[in-house]
Amino acid sequence: MATTTSITTTYAGESAGQYIAAALLSADTIDKGLITVKPNIKFKEVIKKAAMDDILKDGTCDFSATSTLTLTERILAPETFQVNLNLCKADFRSDWQAVEMGYSAYDELPSSFADFLIAEVAAKVAAANENNIWQGANATAGEFDGFTVLFAADADVVDVVGTTVTASNVITELGKVVDAIPATLYGKEDLTLYVAPNVARAYVRALGGFAASGLGANGSDNKGTQWFAGQELSFDGVRVAMVSGLPSNDIVAAQTSNLYFGTGLLNDSQEVKILDMGDLDGSQNVRVIMRTTAGIQYGISAEIVYYT
Repeated sequence: MATTTSITTTYAGESAGQYIAAALLSADTIDKGLITVKPNIKFKEVIKKAAMDDILKDGTCDFSATSTLTLTERILAPETFQVNLNLCKADFRSDWQAVEMGYSAYDELPSSFADFLIAEVAAKVAAANENNIWQGANATAGEFDGFTVLFAADADVVDVVGTTVTASNVITELGKVVDAIPATLYGKEDLTLYVAPNVARAYVRALGGFAASGLGANGSDNKGTQWFAGQELSFDGVRVAMVSGLPSNDIVAAQTSNLYFGTGLLNDSQEVKILDMGDLDGSQNVRVIMRTTAGIQYGISAEIVYYT
């Protein structure tokens, strides 16, 4: 007599890392390489900042210390989050192939459903994580403080007073942000204008022209509103990147190397599991368990411009 096999699918260890990666690293900002990812943070990581005054002095015959070095630090401390779902297999009989669930009254979990469930949960976690990166609030369950929350509380971040961004004023408003970028930062390879979706949409439309913003009747490349096909955008020589997590009308200018996302992604505390509870308590329930850590931090405040 063949051994009875029930599909109790457990994803843990090495596979867990892959599924967590799909959930966390598919967040828009991370997926586009717009932030520096620091994995394997078990508890906290210290981000050191060094500041020096003028180091070049007039020459003399003697050794004389020429600068003052000030070391400060920020702490990147990812927080722990979890997903706990309890689903009834009976609810999916009409949606999934009956043969996959077996012919017994004790339904087995369809393998295709297990795969779908993992993918669906990962997608939802990624969307939530993208929102957390930019506008999360630690006081809200399932969130950590995002960049806009930290920027607003930091007096050293360069603030630019914003307005509602439209196709008719987006060139002017983006110009305000670029004008506020410190001279030492302008021209850096990884300098980026992070813009909310509505700002990106307004910029694309403005570049379509039709006598708007001095671009002429037919806009960029004389193609009118059909000029844009998903290519990379720039403004005054600075890369423009749309990030879905930014609140409407917000713009941030910063280097990707100055913004950090931390996680314990690759350590052994990560786990994703799908548990068929039939053999444990006789129910038709399926439990999805997911645990991960995530958090953000930035380095030098004075090299960040925040338009809001």
